[in-house]
Amino acid sequence: MQIHDLFPAPGSRKSRKRVGRGNGSGHGSTAGRGDNGQNSRAGGGKGPGFEGGQNPLHMRLPKLPGFKNRFRIEYVIVNVSRLEDRFAEGDVVDIDSLFAAGMIKSKQAPVKVLGDGEITKKLTIKVDKVSAAARQKVEAAGGTVEAL
Repeated sequence: MQIHDLFPAPGSRKSRKRVGRGNGSGHGSTAGRGDNGQNSRAGGGKGPGFEGGQNPLHMRLPKLPGFKNRFRIEYVIVNVSRLEDRFAEGDVVDIDSLFAAGMIKSKQAPVKVLGDGEITKKLTIKVDKVSAAARQKVEAAGGTVEAL
């Protein structure tokens, strides 16, 4: 068998329907569109999303949901219980040390220390924000807090 011996299976290839080319073709005059009405006209018919005169779904839904403050600052949260687990007595806890310990994913995001859990080690904390409860627990353990 050679490339010039190949041919498509019978009935698998159909020629396109040429409409509006005279009555002898069987698809003349109205070109298969019927006699009258919106759908027989060029450009006729209804667009996508038309629901028969009912108010369409895209018009029923609200345009913009809620409110998003453009100036909101999202802090990365670190609790004192995690500082207790990851750092030794007398360590300095700052952005670089938190990143090195794998507790934050980015050095660019601001960090806030919260007071969930207990802390017994004396740590020096230098981050963007510290909650009042976290400050109280760290200072009770003998550590110091410096907000940047």
